Amino acid sequence: MSESMNNEAYLNYILEETKKILAIDSPSGFTADAAAYVMKAYTALGYKPVKTVKGGVFCEIGGNADANDALMMEAHIDTLGAMVCDINANGYLKLSPIGGMNANNAEAENCRIYTREGKVYTGTLQLCNASIHVNGEFDKTSRSYDVMEVVLDENVKSKEDTLALGIMAGDIVCFDPRTTITENGYIKSRFLDDKLSVGILLGFAKYVKEEHIKLPRKVYHHITVYEEVGHGGAASIPSDVAEVLSVDMGCIGNGLTCTEHQVSICAKDSRGPYNYEVVSNLIAAAKRKNLDFAVDVYPHYGSDADVALTAGYDVRHGLIGAGVYASHGYERSHKDGVLNTFLLLTEYLK
Repeated sequence: MSESMNNEAYLNYILEETKKILAIDSPSGFTADAAAYVMKAYTALGYKPVKTVKGGVFCEIGGNADANDALMMEAHIDTLGAMVCDINANGYLKLSPIGGMNANNAEAENCRIYTREGKVYTGTLQLCNASIHVNGEFDKTSRSYDVMEVVLDENVKSKEDTLALGIMAGDIVCFDPRTTITENGYIKSRFLDDKLSVGILLGFAKYVKEEHIKLPRKVYHHITVYEEVGHGGAASIPSDVAEVLSVDMGCIGNGLTCTEHQVSICAKDSRGPYNYEVVSNLIAAAKRKNLDFAVDVYPHYGSDADVALTAGYDVRHGLIGAGVYASHGYERSHKDGVLNTFLLLTEYLK
């Protein structure tokens, strides 16, 4: 099979796995089902993943253990979401966001409410008094969770009606991803950050297994579950790991050069510069492979690799990812960016 045919097969696998993972609700703190699916995916590829105490997925991919320079690749399956914090007098739900779920991006989005008893209800996040024909202040009202509520798809008229359904404070609220892939290769969905990269890491694991790749150093995968709230990469790093590479989303916006068609290599984010040697080696690998890439500085960003250093691990760190537009909103990437990211990983590990 030619390299181009292999690339197409791996890309298709990555996208199929990404779609399946996107379909599993998993905001931070509510990731058990998504982690269980990823565990099965690694097992189906012939690996022996283990579940961490925090609920993440850890998997040894292989490689030369004698090099004493192991690499851990990280991606996260936890997403943005919300939690019920109160029930309004009309029976609708007041929310507290999980992670950076911006109220402006969440308005009019369908959602699911998971109760502690295992029941699932549906609703829509709306501005309080959401009818433009009634609310003269609709345009002037600044969107925040203080003035928004989940309108339940149930015949409730009071707080007591909603409590009778079994809904209570602390219940998890998950928003529809609305995943679609266009004929010309654009991938549109909530939560591409970072389920798209989980799919890419699974594609890398498939590549290593099927192509019988002899990795020059040991490689681990860690699929974290608390990245969106700041401590996903703070644990579960083996003692032989000398480098942590976060595979997350590449930023797109004013002042940056990356597009959805590229792999982004981050030189610095809001917490500081990434390891100079790692960034240089990633750039060199991208050039060797003749990949379409960008090097950027992210103004408002922090990664699992950052957190590893904050937690006290003595490791080098780096960050790459497919370009993703409208981060933390209804996001968009492209097959080209996915393939460039996958190929950068394969070249970097030669």
